Amino acid sequence: METSLLDQALLLLTGLIAVYLIYRFLQAYKEQSDNNRHFIPLITAFAVLFVSGVLVILFDFDVLSRPEIKIVATLIPFGIAIGLMCEFYKKYATYYKIFLLIGFILIVLLNYGVITTKLVYPIFHSVAGFTIFIVPILAIKDKMADKSFIGVTIGGTIIGIGGMALAFLGAGKPLFGIFTAQVVFAILTTILLTMTLGFTYGYVKHIKK
Repeated sequence: METSLLDQALLLLTGLIAVYLIYRFLQAYKEQSDNNRHFIPLITAFAVLFVSGVLVILFDFDVLSRPEIKIVATLIPFGIAIGLMCEFYKKYATYYKIFLLIGFILIVLLNYGVITTKLVYPIFHSVAGFTIFIVPILAIKDKMADKSFIGVTIGGTIIGIGGMALAFLGAGKPLFGIFTAQVVFAILTTILLTMTLGFTYGYVKHIKK
């Protein structure tokens, strides 16, 4: 499916915001040398988002069907989820990373035809999406983050919907029966831009602390 000029403009804007966020994460990584490991998966996630957007601009939406792109794109929700767990719930972070590593390996095997189960994407994307949704809420509740950090939950909700819609498409069953390929690709660039704005709003003020 071809991208329109509007799609390309939205992807370009999304990429520029992602680069800005990466820059802020890198700054915070250097400044917070005693507690900065959680920035690494976040930087990775938004770097993948930027590269994915560039590839879609250059090669249209069809590039998203390539196995290697599907695999690497998984690092977006996984990286954000791991970053949140490493920052706010360190004692569970190792187990969580192992769980998502298993999921990542299964996704690799699925995309190269080694396994055929269609449940891998929905299961692991749901876990990552729920993590991105709930952890900021709990962090705000426990006074570990400012109220503006709710932007991460908003971004997580949006990426969760988009990710699940793509995951169900990959499983051959549109999410809720209405998120067909045509619908998903029609709103995908808007989803990516909106979720990136949500993450930026949530994180920029938070990392100043």
